[in-house]
Amino acid sequence: MMNVLEQFKQLDNMPEQYKTMDRDELEARARAVKEQLGRRLFIPGHHYQKDEVIQFADATGDSLQLAQLAAKNNEAEYIVFCGVHFMAETADILTSEEQAVILPDLRAGCSMADMADIFQVERAWAALTDRFGETILPLVYVNSTAAIKAFVGRNGGATVTSSNAQKMVAWAFSQKERIFFLPDQHLGRNTAYALGVGLDEMAVWDPYEETLQGNGDLDKVKVILWKGHCSVHENFNVRQIEHIRQTKPETKVIVHPECSWDVVQQADYAGSTKYIIETIRNASPGSRWAIGTEMNLVNRLMHEHPDKEIISLNPYMCPCLTMNRIDLPHFVWALESLSEGTVVNRITVPREVAFEAKLALERMLALA
Repeated sequence: MMNVLEQFKQLDNMPEQYKTMDRDELEARARAVKEQLGRRLFIPGHHYQKDEVIQFADATGDSLQLAQLAAKNNEAEYIVFCGVHFMAETADILTSEEQAVILPDLRAGCSMADMADIFQVERAWAALTDRFGETILPLVYVNSTAAIKAFVGRNGGATVTSSNAQKMVAWAFSQKERIFFLPDQHLGRNTAYALGVGLDEMAVWDPYEETLQGNGDLDKVKVILWKGHCSVHENFNVRQIEHIRQTKPETKVIVHPECSWDVVQQADYAGSTKYIIETIRNASPGSRWAIGTEMNLVNRLMHEHPDKEIISLNPYMCPCLTMNRIDLPHFVWALESLSEGTVVNRITVPREVAFEAKLALERMLALA
């Protein structure tokens, strides 16, 4: 029997020759395939991707935005998604059966999405509905597996993004008395709090202990949060903000709502990746910013805005490890395989799962 490390390595079937090519050769090969395939190829790239890969993207954005762009691109036969597994799943759900969605490295996952599997969620739902009856509506962050999106779609709920979370939580409360928000507890807590829900009206479902945990009266809870988080954004803390206040008092702190509640409360601004990008873009020359989000994006913003002083809120922050799985060798291998008529690492969501997951996505998109 293979151990976990051996199974993980087996996911990477890229030929050795790509690992020994230098950057100039890899870039030349990527350009050649892009020219050869033309409009038959569409390359979406998430904001957190490495610069070496993002330079070849036909569009950059957040996960849902990129999946929607892929769905609108009827000419593209091949969608080489530079992101992580759940993003490629969403693209496959929204695109036609004739289009192939490819993830250059199958090891590019998401730790947050992996913190909730469908079996845990179904057990939680059974326990929660046994306690609270039909008063709960599930909401799921797009950073989740297709199976959990399908569960939410099947139970009348919807997906949310960090950009529209407040709108979707408000909608959910117009439908039911309680919401079950997963898998990121921080986005759920920050969003509900901004809408006036008290911390004592929230509780956390622990999928391992299978218990509901909170400081208030659990029978009166309005928001049930899944015990999950982003491993990148949870590395920002109040001490870092206090250090900025003491050493760089003119610096504004802007963070992503996947950060913990106390970090969001102490920051000057909080919002989605798109919000952070636009805020920095529109900021005055000479302004100073400490940004609490993924390091590849922070570095790119530093490069794009040399007229502003930009630092990471956490100077020891590393880029997202799973996002960084997509590198030039894997990217070029996926492209050259297509040019030779072979589709590698295709992401396919089973039809019945895709149908129910699309219900959750469409409920959100109808409110956009």
